[in-house]
Amino acid sequence: MDASSVKTYVVVGLGNPGKKYELTRHNIGFLVLNEWALKQGWSFKENKEFNAKVAKGVIGQNQVHLIMPQTYMNESGNAVRRYLDFYKIPPKHLLVISDDVALPYGQIRLRRMGSSGGHNGLKSIEAHIGTRHYDRMRMGIDRQLDGRMLADYVLDNFSPEELTGLADFVQRGVEIVERLMSESIADVMNSINAKVPKI
Repeated sequence: MDASSVKTYVVVGLGNPGKKYELTRHNIGFLVLNEWALKQGWSFKENKEFNAKVAKGVIGQNQVHLIMPQTYMNESGNAVRRYLDFYKIPPKHLLVISDDVALPYGQIRLRRMGSSGGHNGLKSIEAHIGTRHYDRMRMGIDRQLDGRMLADYVLDNFSPEELTGLADFVQRGVEIVERLMSESIADVMNSINAKVPKI
């Protein structure tokens, strides 16, 4: 995102809908958006046209749209594509927040583009919008499978040990997204990607 010129931001948090998935590792994107909306005093409303929960607000001069697709993870791109098309917003104005098993728990990475890394939500978005050129914030959930299949691991609830640091992890995600409202992604990347916080 180019904070010097962009006035509309679409921030998508990835997760699975339903109470049973609320505290699963795959839902870190939902957790960050819910926390940010709460902090801003914004309310999510279900929009059946886009099959998503949507919250909107203004930060500075920027119009901000928060989107949580209400399809399952592997169909997330459908809601994103329909939303971008309806509001005529290009993918370069899009930030997607997702979990990432390739990063240690608590580590956050920003990228301007890249592959899906096998993440079904990112695969779906790429397929529907036809490009890898959108910003993404990857939130590390580690890969401690302990004999489990990867799908079971990401759909498991955070462990008791992870829960002790979860609020801080989510809050750091919120703070990074807030910085992107007034700073260039290049500047934020330089300060965030070089640091490896411990939780």
